[in-house]
Amino acid sequence: MIRTMPATGASAHSSYILHERAAEYYGAGTGYLSIKSFFGGRALYAVGRARFAIDERSYLVLNHGREYSITIESQAPVESLCVFFAPGMAAATRRTLATPSAQLLNNPEQPSAPDQPFFERSYAQGDGISHILLRIRHALGNGYAETGWLHEQLHALMAALLQQQHTIYREIERLPAARPATREELYRRLHLAREFAAACFAAPLTLEALADVAGMSSNHLLRTFKQVFGQTPYQYITAQRIAAAQQQLAHTDNPISEICLAVGFESLGAFSWLFRRHNGMPPSAYRHQFR
Repeated sequence: MIRTMPATGASAHSSYILHERAAEYYGAGTGYLSIKSFFGGRALYAVGRARFAIDERSYLVLNHGREYSITIESQAPVESLCVFFAPGMAAATRRTLATPSAQLLNNPEQPSAPDQPFFERSYAQGDGISHILLRIRHALGNGYAETGWLHEQLHALMAALLQQQHTIYREIERLPAARPATREELYRRLHLAREFAAACFAAPLTLEALADVAGMSSNHLLRTFKQVFGQTPYQYITAQRIAAAQQQLAHTDNPISEICLAVGFESLGAFSWLFRRHNGMPPSAYRHQFR
């Protein structure tokens, strides 16, 4: 199902929502500022050299005019809910949130400043934005989402998105760099490396490959990644692989040796040792809990 929700006085520059299901999808495009969310499976976005893996645990924010491709490969249909904001909506909402009421009353239609780019990265479900997304998803799925109500949800989403970006800037202030512009760029590049690792953990990733994606030296990435995320790139990749192995052990009958290779480990011995270290039990015992 595809649901489009044009703004009042619909035009080519209207905000809209796409809600659909597909087990396989391959596409490319250039869109508005958007929030991408998926349920029941995973979508892989390629944005230049960046990679973003999005499933029901996360959502993705992409800026206006960003070229991307998307791949969905699943045995069962994957549900997507993507919200696209019309150009200028972010700036207009920012103005209403930051401008005194008296000034807004005197100049209600004053042109807003151009939209500022948002931080392109995945965000964990469970925050204010994801609550609104789930509300929209439920309404669309049950057939009672009226246009006026959806417009209000879009404005609530934009306000929450702007608040989220404000929180990120406060996080950036704590990064290990002297100049604000340097801290902001460091934040973007570190997240590029982590997003790539999360999307491609099953591949034979190296520190050098992640550093290349981030445009950083290997030593600089290793040092600052640990400072910001509390673990090294290798530790982060290992955690992603272990989590993927847990899912397969719990929900499939695939042989443990096959799971080991599928999630990116080079040997069964290393997989078993690391799995026990993370979970306090070997893979076979972990699987037995779900039988």
